[in-house]
Amino acid sequence: MTAIFFISFGLAFSGAMMPGPLLTVTVSESPRKGFVTGPLLILGHALLEATLLVLLLLGLAPLFSNPVFFSSVSMAGGGILVWMGIGMLKSLPGLSVSWEGSGNRNNNLILKGILMSLANPYWTIWWATIGMGYILQSLRFGIPGIAVFFAGHILADLVWYSLVSGTVSRGKKLFTDRVYRWLIGVCASFLLAFAVYFFISGVKKIAEMRISGL
Repeated sequence: MTAIFFISFGLAFSGAMMPGPLLTVTVSESPRKGFVTGPLLILGHALLEATLLVLLLLGLAPLFSNPVFFSSVSMAGGGILVWMGIGMLKSLPGLSVSWEGSGNRNNNLILKGILMSLANPYWTIWWATIGMGYILQSLRFGIPGIAVFFAGHILADLVWYSLVSGTVSRGKKLFTDRVYRWLIGVCASFLLAFAVYFFISGVKKIAEMRISGL
């Protein structure tokens, strides 16, 4: 059980450090909303992963690794990122780093954690392949094994994203409104770039299916 926890933690931590939509949103939101940005985003991420974990245990792994499913998620995810990226760009003229978020605003971070996870098709594929392999190993210890695996996985995400949001928010005194707008512009550009990448990935998968006659 101890080995399961630390292997899950290490695997998830290495994955969490890779750039992606969730990291981009963490960096963009932390100057205004502070340290809570990382934990709230990961709360949304964890809720979605818990749901996916249950679905995988119910036998839906083949669906999630299906090329048609991958293409659909890629296109939908690209659409979500385009919507968020354009929204961020449109908000640039009125942005101020001194703005303090309300409780309702912070609640939006939970939703963003869910959306940014859903927007990444490779997140779903990881769980349906690599993640499923570790789930099967953990199942040898029953539900406690799954719980330990999931705890290690989520703790790794929480540690990394809390570190990122904490570091960025502590340096918010260095952010003038001008610098902050530049930061948001760069983050929005990254989201749009991820969107293009996901769209291309989806189109390639469709082309591969047509070539193979699926």
